[in-house]
Amino acid sequence: MQQDRILSMLGLAERAGKVASGEFSTEKAVKSQRAFLVVVSTDASENTKKMFRDMCSFYQVPMYLYATKETLGHAIGKQHRASLAVVEEGFANSLIEKLKLADKTE
Repeated sequence: MQQDRILSMLGLAERAGKVASGEFSTEKAVKSQRAFLVVVSTDASENTKKMFRDMCSFYQVPMYLYATKETLGHAIGKQHRASLAVVEEGFANSLIEKLKLADKTE
């Protein structure tokens, strides 16, 4: 149940133009300090996870592992996405709350 809320909120953020998706755009959003949240798919490569983990800790951006590439991409109406950044604080904060809850229930 919680998962659907997170995915539909990501879809909303995407439609509002507040999501940077794909590795390059996500990295650019983090490095330009526009990202308030980074979501990396659970089935992303270890290299990708490590790169974003290191980058997000350096730039102090919260990062969560969530859903598969296919599920993440589908949620924002695109092809597979290994990573995405939420570039609007309001969306990011409510997603972080939901992601924390999802972490506890798993």
